[in-house]
Formats: sequence, C-alpha cells, structure tokens
Amino acid sequence: MSTNFLTRRKLLFGTAGIGFFATLGLRPSDESGPTDDYFDSIRSALQRSEIGTPTLVIDRDRLASNVDILMSHLPDEMAYRVVAKSLPSLELIDFVTNRSKTHRLMTFNLEMLRELGNTSYEQLLGKPLPVSAAKTYLTSVSEGKRIDQIQWLIDSQKRLAEYAMLAKSLDQILRINLEIDVGLHRGGFNLNQLELALTFVRDHPYLDFSGFMGYESHVAALPEIFGWRESSLLEAWSIYGKAIDLAENRLGSSAVDKATRNAAGSKTYRFYKNTSIANELSIGSALVKPSGFDHPLLENYQPASFIATPVLKSTNLTKLPDGLGPLHEIYQTWNPNYRRAIFIYGGNWMADPVDPPGLRVNPIFGYSSNQQMMNAGEKLELDVDDFAFFRPRQSEAVFMHFGDIAVFQGGEITARWPVFPASA
Repeated sequence: MSTNFLTRRKLLFGTAGIGFFATLGLRPSDESGPTDDYFDSIRSALQRSEIGTPTLVIDRDRLASNVDILMSHLPDEMAYRVVAKSLPSLELIDFVTNRSKTHRLMTFNLEMLRELGNTSYEQLLGKPLPVSAAKTYLTSVSEGKRIDQIQWLIDSQKRLAEYAMLAKSLDQILRINLEIDVGLHRGGFNLNQLELALTFVRDHPYLDFSGFMGYESHVAALPEIFGWRESSLLEAWSIYGKAIDLAENRLGSSAVDKATRNAAGSKTYRFYKNTSIANELSIGSALVKPSGFDHPLLENYQPASFIATPVLKSTNLTKLPDGLGPLHEIYQTWNPNYRRAIFIYGGNWMADPVDPPGLRVNPIFGYSSNQQMMNAGEKLELDVDDFAFFRPRQSEAVFMHFGDIAVFQGGEITARWPVFPASA
C-alpha cells in the first residue's frame, strides 16, 4: 500500500471526523475580523514616524484621563504616591506627577534610586533592600544630594539592626519606614515585633521614624461571598490601627501626625474613604491598565499601553514544518482560526494579541522571541510591515524591553520617552 494512499486515507477519515464533531456544535467558529479603527490610527502614526521595530506605545490622552479618574476617587486630604516600577520612565513619571500634583514616588531597587537621585522627588522604598544595596547607593551619592528624601523600608528586626550599623558607619541619619504585616504574610512586622522595632528606632541616634507601610493586595483577590473580602479588609485595618496606637505610645502623637501611613495599590485603593488609617495611597499600573488590572474596581480606566510589532512574513495559508503529514490540513479544517499565518518581529512577551481580532499563537510552533508565528481566520488581512498589537499583562516587567516609549497623541507619535535600565 503506497504512502500517498495512506496519507489520503488519513486525511479522508480526519475530515469525516471533523464533519461529525461539527454537527455536534463542537467545531470552533472563525474569530478573525477587520482591524480596529483605533489601532489603525496608531499603525499609521508609527509608519509615518518610520518606526520599524517592536515598540511600546502609550496613548497620552488615555493616560491623562486615567490620572484624572484616579484623582477624582481619592478622599479629601489623601495624598497620592506614584509607583515607579509600574511606570518605569522618568518622562512618564513626570507626566503623571505633574498632572496629579504630587512629588511622592515609591521606588523599588538600586537602579531606580540612581535614576531618580538627581530629582526632587520624595521616595519611599516599596520593598526592603539588602543593606549592601543601600550601602552601595549611599556611598556613591555625590555631595549635595539629599538623602533625607528617601524612606528606607524595613521589614524585620535583623534588617533594622543592619541599617542602624550602616547609618552609624556613615555618620548619616536614615529615615526608617516600618513594614507592617496586615494579612498578606509576605513579610513585615507583626504587632509584637513592632513594639521592639519602634523602641529601637526611638532610642537610636542615627535612625528617624518616618512611618508605616501596610500592603493589603490579598484583599482584592478574595471573593465577596460570605463576607470574606470585607472581613479581611477590616482585619487589615484593625492591625494598621493598632500599629498607629503603638507608635503614639512609643514615639508620641506628634511623631505619628507627621509620619507617612502608606497603603493600597491599584486594585485596593478604592476601599479607602478617609484618612483614618492611611494618609497616602500608592497606585501605578491602573494608569496604563495592562490586562492584569481588568478588575471591577478599575472599570472606568482605559487601556493606555500596547506593544506594536511589525509583521515580517504573511501567508494566505498556514504551513507546518515538513514531517507532520496531513496534520495541518486536518487542523485548519477543524479550526478555521488557524487558516492564515503571520510571523511577527519578536514575540514571547507577557502580553496578549488585541488587534487584528482572532490572533493566536500557533500551538505547534509555540512561542518564539525571534519570529513568532501567529494564526487567525480567513478575515486576517495584515501585509508585511503592518503592525500587530498586543496588550501587556503587566507594566513593571514589560515596559523596559522595547527601548524608548512611543507617545501617541492626536493621531501622531509626538514624543519618545526613554525607560529605566532593566532592573528587578
């Protein structure tokens, strides 16, 4: 029996099987369609700007609208702190701080401290740095730079002792912000440990208490059923309130009145209706709204960031590598969303395709950081050098992969904003 006959027979039976399952309503429908007018306008702007590489695009008008939405939500007297890791570009941060009229940043590592060291921003570390990283920064600071603009986040008695030794060795007073474990259990002081820490800071000549940070991101992930979310939130606030009481007992009410009481993130900031617990809230990702922040509490925000990548190759028919026999014919007959194919410049990002509709990664080729194959149905119409668009799942690790951000406004690319060096 010839190989050709076997191949034809496999294809015949495969096609017959597809027809049987299609009658049961199990066959996928074609999800492809024409490109969206909004993305067409960005495509045209990128081409006029002669951009021909994968590029992170930020819609300036949407960004501005998102900032305004945020500020309209904040309670009276509540301060806003910009989360730098979610907006890792000095120009992007400047835009947000100018529009929101804040000078407060939350920074996260040695590289960000260095990038922001020449600015006038007041910084709170969003995670505790190993004392060696703090020492590297402090010993490299040029004369005239204000170290008192930085609050160093401390999460344990051991780290507190290390920072105390560092401060003494440098003959430099350090502002200390104590992380409270309000239920996330990612670290930080519990209430018993906090008493010792507050006393230690009070009595040490080189440490200055600057405030608390209590992060409660777990609350947003909890279901509302059975009151789980509300009870978790109230417990977090109860712990925070007791921490404030401890600080008043150990340090006095005047020290607490001027202290930073930081809380929240993009998914939890709307729970705060007054300043009885927190007096400042930290938000970053909501302003550019990657897909990981498609949350009911952020429904008024618009996605403002996209990855645009050129199409390197476009084919009318998906062709799989030699050696797979009739598999590709069967596959395309069964699922029309794999009929056509493009190969994009790059790929394998933490992002999902959004335009043209129906784009998906080929499951046999898989992900590629070089030339990723993307499939779609019969209505896919992208030529070579056109752009496909992806929506990042998060901003903090994605934005720094593409060089200068392309700023889209009024139908044109109006600026390029450099990003921070890659950092963790």
